Amino acid sequence: MTIAVGDRLPDVKLVKATAEGPEQVQSADYFAGKTVALFAVPGAFTPTCSAKHLPGFVEKADELKSKGVDEIVATSVNDAFVMGAWKQSAGSDDITMLADGNGEFAKAAGLDADFTGFGMGHRSQRYSMLVEDGVVKQLNVEAPGDFSVSSAEHMLGQM
Repeated sequence: MTIAVGDRLPDVKLVKATAEGPEQVQSADYFAGKTVALFAVPGAFTPTCSAKHLPGFVEKADELKSKGVDEIVATSVNDAFVMGAWKQSAGSDDITMLADGNGEFAKAAGLDADFTGFGMGHRSQRYSMLVEDGVVKQLNVEAPGDFSVSSAEHMLGQM
């Protein structure tokens, strides 16, 4: 079953990419007490993810924060080292990278996808959501191959 507006985020372990190295976090604790713009991509360094999705949230970070977002989080079914390198290449401290290395968050949210036909295994769908105190307030899931409703611009238009 796919997560929906009004649902609480699944409670699983994620790994935060930090300058000091990977840091395990529990999603229920991590998202508690704050407003988060969360976006997920099928893979760090993949074309649309690197050319459009992440740069859009980097570019719109100040606007999102001015509308009450405390933190902007990116997640992908990649390890924390890959997510850390992706953050470093994007050049922004405004984005927190949470690695979902085993895809447990994506699966628990019902937002996983089978990319084995592309040699990428099981990944996350492309989506964005606004989360307040661990509860989904907005959810924007892309159709396969699309990039529009999960963008930072679209999210800003909903706020």
